[in-house]
Amino acid sequence: MDMPLILIRGAGDLATGIALRLFRSGFRVVMTDLAKPTCIRRAVCFSEAMLHGTWRVEDVETRYAKDMRAAFDILESGEIPLLADDAGHVVRSHPFDAVVDARIAKRNIDTKITDAPIVIGVGPGFCAGEDCHAVIETQRGHYLGRVLYAGAAQPNTGIPGEIGGVATERLLRTPCAGSFRPHCEIGDSVNSGQIVAEVDALPVLAQIDGILRGILPEGTPVRAGMKCGDIDPRCALAHCFCASDKALAVGGGVLEALLFFRNIFR
Repeated sequence: MDMPLILIRGAGDLATGIALRLFRSGFRVVMTDLAKPTCIRRAVCFSEAMLHGTWRVEDVETRYAKDMRAAFDILESGEIPLLADDAGHVVRSHPFDAVVDARIAKRNIDTKITDAPIVIGVGPGFCAGEDCHAVIETQRGHYLGRVLYAGAAQPNTGIPGEIGGVATERLLRTPCAGSFRPHCEIGDSVNSGQIVAEVDALPVLAQIDGILRGILPEGTPVRAGMKCGDIDPRCALAHCFCASDKALAVGGGVLEALLFFRNIFR
């Protein structure tokens, strides 16, 4: 019998951690994202297959699929298919066994508890029992990765979680709206005060020393104050190129929820 077919909406770093957990556990995984993704930690985001055709994170390969027929062929080859789905058509095009909304929009955009036999919301904006069957906590701390079968995850604080003792200062934000131009690449060492990128000739400055583990690609249209990069003060180069502890913890929560509801699978 075929393993359950899971749709993960989103292919950023947290969604990729979820995909790694489920794929390695034997689930068949299909992913969707925007045709032009705006992920920061691109080295560990399956969304990069949208731009490059294929993308590998750790030992798992994803491949762009133009439609669900191509997606099934990719599944047969032992890879994860990724489809462009700005309008949310894929979730209605096929009877998936479970849908995981991992777009991390901090709100529920359009997910409904009727989208599949099992619907899981990742992060704030979802309420288990109302618009999904389970919610996974994404806020760093004691409850990270916990599955909620009633109620909502902790609300978005707007303050990033601490990494290496640093929170807000590790994130890079755009000074204005315009076209983004990076000066550095993922994995580069940067120093406080260094120009890491620019938007229409206005500089984006590093606020701390560390390793650049995420940055938007060349030419991305941005708005003022938009997150555009991430500096890791721990200075471990390997961390830039493997799924984070947070992504895998959240992925473990999704896996737990799917197994909890496994009697629902067709």
